Amino acid sequence: MKKILIQLDTDSLPSTFDRVVAIDAGVDELFSYGGVTPENVESLVHGAIFTRKPSDLANTAIFVGGSQVAAGTALLQAVRKAMFGPFKVSVMMDSNGSNTTAAATVLAAARHLDLANTTAVVLGGTGPVGSRVAQLLLSQGATVRLVSRSHERSQTTCETLAKVVEASRLTAHESTSESSLQAACAGVDLVVAAGAAKTQLISAHQLAAISSLRLAIDLNAVAPLGIEGIEVMDKGRDQRGVLVYGAVGVGGSKMKIHHAAIQRLYVKNDQVLDTASIFELGQSLA
Repeated sequence: MKKILIQLDTDSLPSTFDRVVAIDAGVDELFSYGGVTPENVESLVHGAIFTRKPSDLANTAIFVGGSQVAAGTALLQAVRKAMFGPFKVSVMMDSNGSNTTAAATVLAAARHLDLANTTAVVLGGTGPVGSRVAQLLLSQGATVRLVSRSHERSQTTCETLAKVVEASRLTAHESTSESSLQAACAGVDLVVAAGAAKTQLISAHQLAAISSLRLAIDLNAVAPLGIEGIEVMDKGRDQRGVLVYGAVGVGGSKMKIHHAAIQRLYVKNDQVLDTASIFELGQSLA
């Protein structure tokens, strides 16, 4: 029986990136829909769950994507609500690549640091990837400082994270001045830059001033990069005593996790691959 993946994208045009990855992961048939919302998704889900016998539904799966993570999260909830009893298919949510990228980032950090004894600062921490990097670092016992240009947004994101992960080691910070950024980064072992493309979040001089720093990861692939002095291809390069990763250096692991997650959808018909479960899958591949 053919493996069917139904791509539900919250953007008007379904992501070509996600479509290519699905095909490369071995999907036989890919149905792609754009402009999907919680209000119009039910009929699409019912079309997936009522066309095959329950015993065959492991061969059908749903992928929730799009550029807006909040919209993807709401859509995932609506998809799950539309399924019931034995009429279920597995579903994966990876809007804006947030879950697979965050998983690859934290796994890269874990190769070099004991995360339970690590203090990390996540720059751009209120964004889709940054907030998930923070979530996964916290789940591994790290102390996390979440940084945004707005302290209010940073605090709101911390409150949201506290609903899904133990967050007593999480604090909100802002980076509107040199001194505030310096305070947020003081004494950290790990810096992760997860801001928007073309946005430098920390200069080479500011990075070099963090005497405790052991590892720096920049997830921006479009110049100017998030961390000045790191190149997109860097993968564990030693830069004056600090190991550095660029976006492509992390990207290989992200793609491996993405492929494996698509394939995992067809093991059985009741899986939900979200931030935590995608990270667990990544751990099994490491």
